[in-house]
Amino acid sequence: MSSTARMRVGRYEIGRTLGEGSFAKVKFARNVETGENVAIKILDKEKVLLHKMVGQIKREISTMKLIRHPNVIRMYEVMASKTKIYIVLELVTGGELFDKIASSGRLKEDEARKYFQQLINAVDYCHSRGVYHRDLKPENLLLDVNGLLKVSDFGLSALPQQVREDGLLHTTCGTPNYVAPEVINNKGYDGAKADLWSCGVILFILMAGYLPFEDSNLMILYKKIFKADFTCPAWFSTSVKKLIKRILDPNPQTRMTMAEVIENEWFKKGYQPPSFETAEISLDDVNAIFDESGGLVQRETRFASKLPAEEILSKIEEAAKPLGFNSEKRNYKLKLEGEKSGRKGPLAIATQVFEVAPSLNMVEVRKARGDTLEFHKFYKNISAGLKDIIWKT
Repeated sequence: MSSTARMRVGRYEIGRTLGEGSFAKVKFARNVETGENVAIKILDKEKVLLHKMVGQIKREISTMKLIRHPNVIRMYEVMASKTKIYIVLELVTGGELFDKIASSGRLKEDEARKYFQQLINAVDYCHSRGVYHRDLKPENLLLDVNGLLKVSDFGLSALPQQVREDGLLHTTCGTPNYVAPEVINNKGYDGAKADLWSCGVILFILMAGYLPFEDSNLMILYKKIFKADFTCPAWFSTSVKKLIKRILDPNPQTRMTMAEVIENEWFKKGYQPPSFETAEISLDDVNAIFDESGGLVQRETRFASKLPAEEILSKIEEAAKPLGFNSEKRNYKLKLEGEKSGRKGPLAIATQVFEVAPSLNMVEVRKARGDTLEFHKFYKNISAGLKDIIWKT
């Protein structure tokens, strides 16, 4: 292969390597149809099979494709060849958050708080969708061109792990300095509480410019983590010292919760909730996903169905025809376009089916083009003809 020839995967032209880990390689890529730059994570199928990660990967990826949060790196699509799995992700070009510390030392309290708020927003949002990170560390905290924090590797960093019958996660992964004591202990742990510990370590570093737990001897490092043996520098305010001490509690049972962090006075100062592009719908509560009044419909909506993907798309196609929509179906995706021109041109709708559990599909109906109110009306009309395919608990 000549140096000028570029490898193609689907509609993506693969370029230089951006990063490499034990399970995956991340490469720069370009969508040849749209010209958009993306990042592609390439996993080795053999390694995935060897670690019995297939079911876990499918579930986590299905959920991640539905997550839309301004502080979480978007996952666009997943493809596979005989030997590789390709995960197409949003490309973030502003570098790592910790580059700021490396170049200018510690951050001022207000700036550290701003990034910590964005980190907690992202982590809490993913937890509410049942996705845990379990390996939060500096290289997973990126900045976009506008300086907005983006958390990477959600739902992917924990792939070799499994939730056992006790409901706890087992298997240690992660960089020891950022890892909660119960994770090192490997006695099983709560993913949400372990993630929050890592967030506490990150807040400390942002404000101190160095790690709370550090030692060249691994056993001494572990002892420090188990005892939460650290000292806040003199320039930390009293309120942030209290907050960090409550997050870095070695006992997960008495450790501060995510909800308590969000209600904390220091955290709330200057807090701006994230603005979402799309409707925020909990995937846990399937009943709430389908609201007959159409109240949840904004630019997109979702519902769950136990029918096979092909059948779901055929039913949507049938229901859309009498409403004056032409359709095009391909790879678990359905494009609908209105024959009449609306207020902002013809209404175009993209529908996609994701498997979120064995024999349970999540159907995403999204406005691709046109007026939001017309989309709202369309969804209300079409949902009347889809009642028999929607799964209600």
